Order: sequence, then C-alpha cells, then structure tokens
Amino acid sequence: ETRPRMSEFHVRSTIISRYAFTTVSCTMVNSGSEAREAVFEMQIPAAAFISNFTMSIGNKTYYGEVTGKEKKNSTDDKERHKKPPSPTEGRENGYETFKASVFIPRKMQARFTLHYEELLQRRLGKYEYTVSIRPQQLVGRLRVEVNILENSGIVSLEVPPLRNSRQKGNGKAEGKCDVSPPPSTVIGHTKTLAKVTFNPSVVEQTRIARNGILGDFIIRYDVSRELSVGDVQILNGYFVHYFAPTDLPPLPKNVVFVLDSSASMVGTKLKQTKEALFTILQDLRPEDHFNIIGFSNRIKVWQQDRLVPVTPNNIRDAKKYIHNMSPTGGTNINGALQTGAKLLNDYIAQNDIDARSVSLIIFLTDGRPTVGETQSSKILSNTKEAIRDKFCLFTIGIGNDVDHKLLERMALENCGMTRLFQEDEDAASHLKGFYDEIGTPLLSDIRVDYPEDDVEQVTQNFFPNYFNGSEIIIAGKLINRTSDKLHVEVTASNSKKYILLKTDVAIDLPSRNDIRGVPGLEDGKGDNNYIERAWSYLTIKELLNSRLKSDDIQEKDKLMEKAKSMALAYNFVTPFTVLKMKEAGLHSEPPQEEFISPSTDGIGEKVQSLQGHKAPPGIRRGQDKQRIKISKTSADGDPHFVIDFPSSKFSVCFNIDGEPGDILRLVSDHKESGVTVNGQLIGAPAPPNGHKKHRTYFSTITILSNKPERSYLEITPKRVILDDGERLVLSCGRSAVVRSRSLEVSICAFSNITVTIRDSISFVILIHHYKKPAPYQRNHLGFYISNSKGLSSDSHGLLGQFLSHEVKLLQESLNTSRQEAGQNQTEALKASPTNTLKVKGRLVPVVWKQRRIYNGQQEVECWFAKNNADKLIDGSYQDYLASHPFDTGTSFGTINSL
Repeated sequence: ETRPRMSEFHVRSTIISRYAFTTVSCTMVNSGSEAREAVFEMQIPAAAFISNFTMSIGNKTYYGEVTGKEKKNSTDDKERHKKPPSPTEGRENGYETFKASVFIPRKMQARFTLHYEELLQRRLGKYEYTVSIRPQQLVGRLRVEVNILENSGIVSLEVPPLRNSRQKGNGKAEGKCDVSPPPSTVIGHTKTLAKVTFNPSVVEQTRIARNGILGDFIIRYDVSRELSVGDVQILNGYFVHYFAPTDLPPLPKNVVFVLDSSASMVGTKLKQTKEALFTILQDLRPEDHFNIIGFSNRIKVWQQDRLVPVTPNNIRDAKKYIHNMSPTGGTNINGALQTGAKLLNDYIAQNDIDARSVSLIIFLTDGRPTVGETQSSKILSNTKEAIRDKFCLFTIGIGNDVDHKLLERMALENCGMTRLFQEDEDAASHLKGFYDEIGTPLLSDIRVDYPEDDVEQVTQNFFPNYFNGSEIIIAGKLINRTSDKLHVEVTASNSKKYILLKTDVAIDLPSRNDIRGVPGLEDGKGDNNYIERAWSYLTIKELLNSRLKSDDIQEKDKLMEKAKSMALAYNFVTPFTVLKMKEAGLHSEPPQEEFISPSTDGIGEKVQSLQGHKAPPGIRRGQDKQRIKISKTSADGDPHFVIDFPSSKFSVCFNIDGEPGDILRLVSDHKESGVTVNGQLIGAPAPPNGHKKHRTYFSTITILSNKPERSYLEITPKRVILDDGERLVLSCGRSAVVRSRSLEVSICAFSNITVTIRDSISFVILIHHYKKPAPYQRNHLGFYISNSKGLSSDSHGLLGQFLSHEVKLLQESLNTSRQEAGQNQTEALKASPTNTLKVKGRLVPVVWKQRRIYNGQQEVECWFAKNNADKLIDGSYQDYLASHPFDTGTSFGTINSL
C-alpha cells in the first residue's frame, strides 16, 4: 500500500429552510518513510457552489481565496478548482468532481476541509439532499451528520438505501425491494428539527463495498404547507418566498413527444425509451391530447396535422407505433423540432383549445445534429422562432454523445427544463421520473408581486407553469427595513379560473431570530444570513442562465461581470471565479471558522407560514372595502330581513323565525338568469329573559348558477367551496380572488366575500366570527344584495320577489278610510304606531323600527311586518323552505335541482 491512509471522513450538513450548508473534512496519514501524494476527491451536486476550501499539512495551512477568473488560467499547482461540468460524470449529469492533491511528508498527516452550499429543489413532492460517500478506501472514522431546521414543520422524512448506480458492476447495492436506511443510520426528529447520522464501522463499510465507494447518502423530506400565498421567510433585510400549492385539479395537457430513432439509439437506449413511453402514455389523463414524432434523417409523424384525445384505442395505437420504431439513419434535430412546433401551433390556432390547458413538447435524443441544419446557433434561433413563447420545450439527453449545452439552452430559452441520463439499466425509470415532474400542471401564468416601494433586486417572479410536486422560489431585498409587514400577491390561472391570493406577512424583529437554544444546532458558528445567501445563490443562477440564453456579446459580458462581482462578494466558486490557495502562516489547525461556515446563529426566526395571520389594515385592504357597494337589502343576524325601496325612499323589514336545519330560498331566478341563493339555518339557545324559544342564524349560503355553465358556491364562516366542474376550496381566513369565465369570488380575510356573476349580479356575504362566543351566539353569515341588475323581473325568494316590485305606504286615518301617502309624508307617518303597506294588492299592517345592519356599521329605519312577514311575502314562510341546499325550484313553480 503506497498511498496515504484516510483516517477520517466526516460530513456535517445544516439545512435551514431548504438552504443546505455542507462541510466535508477528511484526514489522510502518510505512515510511510517517504513523501507521498494524497488526492482528495469529492463529488458534489452540480447545482451547488463551493464556498471555501482549506488544507493543512503538518503545521502549514493553506486556505482558498475566491478570485475572478483570468482570461488564461494559471497552471500553478496550488490552484485547485472545480472541473467544468462534464456529462460523463455522474448520474443525470447531476455531479461535478472537486479534486485537490498534495504531497504529505513522511510520518505526517494532511487535513482537507471543503465547504459548499445549495438551495434544495423540490421534485415529485420531496426535497432531496444527497452527499457522495466515495472515499475510495475503508475509513476508520466515517461519519455523516445532517441537521435540518424547517419552521413550517417537517413531514415524510425518509432515508433510502445508498444509491450507487453510477458505479458499473455495483448496481445491486440498491435493491429494488429494499427501502430501509443504510446500516448504522439513526434518524430523530421533532416537528421542526431533524437529525440524521450515518456512522458505519469498517466492518459495515466492507459489507457495502470493499473499495470504499459506498455511494450516495440521500435524505428526502417535505414541509407542511397549504393553499395560500405560500411560505414567506424574512431575516436581516432579505426575504425568500416558497410557493407550492397542493390539492388543485390538474390542467389539461397538449403534448407532442419528439423521439430520436436514429441508428445510434440502437440497443438499450431505444429499448429504455420505449419502455418509459409505454408507462407515460398510460399516465395521460382523459382530458389530455397528444401526438408522437419519430425522427432520424427522416421525420415521421404518427397522426398527421392533429393531436388526438386520450382514449383506450388511441393509446393502444400509439404504443403499437412506438413498438415498431426501428433505429436507422442520422439525426435531424432541427427538422424534428420544426415539425413538432408547427403541429402544436396549428393545433392551438385551429382548435380553439381551452386557454387553461398547458401545451408542451417533450424532446428526446442521444446525439448531436448530423442531418439538415447542424449549426447549434441556427437550431436555437429556428426553434425559438417556431415556438414564439406559445408553449414550453422540455429536453432529454441519453448517453455520453449528446450536445448537452444545446439541449440545456433550448429548454432554457423556451421555458422548459432539461435532464441528462446515462445509458444504464435505470434510464427508463429516470425518464418516467422526469415526465412525472412535468406531467401534472396545476397552474399557469403565475406572477408574484410585492409593492415596488418595499422590495428591490427580486429574482424571477413570473413562471409560465407550476407542476405538481415542484416549488416556485422567489427572493429579494427589503428596501424599508423598519416596516412591520410585507404585502404579497400571487396571481395565476388554474383550470377555468383566475386566482389571486394576497396577504400581509409580518416581519419579525431580529431579537426573535435567536436559535442558540435549538437542540442539535447549538454548536453551529458563523453568520445569521442564510436567507441573504439563498437570495445571492438564486440571483447568480439566474444571471448565469440569462448569459447562456443571450446572443449579444456586450450583454453577455455585462451579465458575466454582474455574476462575478456577486460571486466574489459571497465567496462562491462559479464559472467566472476560481479558488486560489494561499498559505495562512503557522497554524496547527486550519482556520476554517474564519471563513464560510453554516449560518446557524440566527435561524430560529418565527417562519411566516401565513397560518393565522390576520392582515393588519393597510391601504390595499381599505381599497378592497371601498370597492364593495353595500345595499340595505339583506338577510343577516337572527335572521333579520331588510328590503330597500330606493324610489319610495323607505325600507321594509321582517323576521323569519325558522327552525334549525331549515333551508330558506333567498333568491330564486333559476329559469331566467339561472341564479339561485339558499341559506341554511343553525340553532342556538335564546338569550335569557327573551321571548324566543331559540335563535337561528345562517350557517351556510349556497349560490347556484347554471348560465353559461353550471357552477355552485358553498360558503360557511370557515371556507368557500367553488365547483364549476372542478372543485376548489378556499379558506375565509385568507384574502383571495378567483375568477372563472362568468364568476368572480373575492375573499377579504375574516371579513366578507363578494360574489359577482356575469358582472351584472353581486352578492356580499358577511362573516360573523366570535372569538369568545356567548352561549346564544354562533359563527354565522349575513347575505347582502349589492347589484341585482342581472336578475329578472320574475325572480322570487324571500328577498328576490321584491327586487322588481314597488310597495306603497297607506296612511290610516281615524275613520279607517285610506289614502295613499306621498313620499314627503313618510316622516309624519312615523309617529303613528301602525300603518299599512300595499303589496301586490295585499294590505300589510306595519310598525316603525330601527335596525342596525352590516356588523352594526349602518343604521336602517324601516317599516316592520310582523308574524313571519305574513301577507308581505307571497304565500307563507313554509313555501320558502328548500328540500336541500342545491334545490333550485320554488314552491310557486316546479322543483328543480342543479
């Protein structure tokens, strides 16, 4: 044995809110009688940035200093930096190798310490943290320790077996059925903290792999979340915003698969592609449309000039077509993409496709262009011109011969993603996994906004699509650091609906951000700026992508300089910066703590997961309230009904003393405008010393509309259910706007809900929420009609019947002869204890009353009709009882149900 022996290999990682700091330290001992070369080699995720490296040999210490890259790289043997990305290294091209070598004098040891950082990406509903354990020899002391802090709550933490498919001949290390963690793994976690250790003895290492190539140690987890504007975290003047809603109905897809069938695909590659496609076709949904293009030097379209719906027969025929694909000829990438883009563009133009559907091309190749247009720059410009931002292009490369830069840039320029896979036994499952990431689009055209005066240097905030299981991340700087809140608005489209979510996030004071008492993280040192580092990480990644997409030399240089200066400021090794080793003088231990170290000092801030935040009243909230036009015509409280007659300049009021469980028809206009409103009563004990045996309130308001399409809203004090063929559940505790073709629902958190139908009918539902209810109080709803123009003159219901009819007030003289009272005599009539209304020829005795409506904010003077509105309403109270909340009939006609 001539090489130095590794006595220790130690990985310590701290993940705070998805941002991972990893420190790898390794000690090598030269016990020989002469100097020997020691090589420290570490595979790190391609998405990570190295932030520091130190070496100490004997009593000398060298530390890495990040500097700007010169035009020509120095070959100084003390200069070590990451090799440029190479698709041959690592599964899915997901890894790069960091390498440093040094001569260790005899009987001495060397210690290497590498620091790198990355923002974990959410895929298929999980964050995956991976650390490569490939010391290439058995190690006396081998330990991996990962601490995770997620203040919104950790869910479904798992540690699968070591993954070693990158090493040929040792693919069996990960058995298909074995899902247990690697031997010696210890997992412990509370709601917000997790600690995972892997500490195999030499014997345990030998059982895994005698050559010291153990594989990837993987941790997967997710965090608690709900449908809202997401999780906004703020610290030291920076914010990061994670948005990953769940439980939304999938959007329909229009997808064209463009598959390489050139001669180089022969054997495993085509077999794996076919296998993956069979499974993918099986997963298409009934509302999707698709087509398949096979290309070599010729381009073959399965179904000419159209996309076909997903039916059992079409899926069967598509599988047959794929099964019969045979590898032959060259690779006409340009022609295939032009054909696919034209097919999808024509389909979108000619078929009046649903604007809510998501169109995409999935392109797969194993090679470089050899037929037709072969110049990369021309293929890129042709593809961009053909797609014209109408849909997204997702690219997949298989094997070592692909032009991965071309595939990456094509995807980047056309709002897609790219993946590179090795030609191995797992290619089919990798392909299927990538499709699963993009197979379920939930939202399109997502835009996240913050007030311009409050934030600056915000990363990308518009996203064409949001796929189930992924996550949208935005970060930025706060301008006004003294403000106590940040306003956030998310707008997006989801099947048939336009959604707007908004809230105000409280900005915690720095004094709350102390985690010194958090177990497991108490020995972390360094600065408390992990959110700032996440922002810088995202910003540099975006600058690199923008530079990759640009064709303008000056713009490229400008973007490079910007990325370089930021990388230097944050000590990141990027394509434009390099790590130079410098001697630190005499130190017995490397001065690693002086440099970048896991930022754990200030990470215990109360993460704003927007749970239970009542937005403080701000300017925007005021504007929301001003937009709502409140009418007196309403049913609120126990339930007290008010009908306003503006032309007569007076109001009429009445009570309905119903039974708990009764469903009252408030508006019935199903035949004409298609609108019905029903309110369900809930019971409560009567107040002491009152004349009533019990109280009743509205617990549920159901609004049904059948024009132009059938939809309904079910509103309770806690939530709103909107169903127009697809169901969406919204919390009443969060401000949101949802807009579909004919319906808009606007929620003002904990206050009211405005429902607008076809811009000509508006209802406002008040939310009455008691923090500490008395025994006779119940959380309930109030119903107000603010615009009834779109309701017909034939509308009915307890409120609806009065919307198009006038009521006259008669003066009752002493000799009981009646004359009609003029409007100006109303004041004089108030003094009279009893007067009479004339309604549709019926005479109704009324008395003068005062009522408070709209949370007591408005006082109404009205003529009150007693005895459950006897003679005021058509028929009797019982005629207005619906059989169920979705009953759209009236007792004055036929009973219908939506």
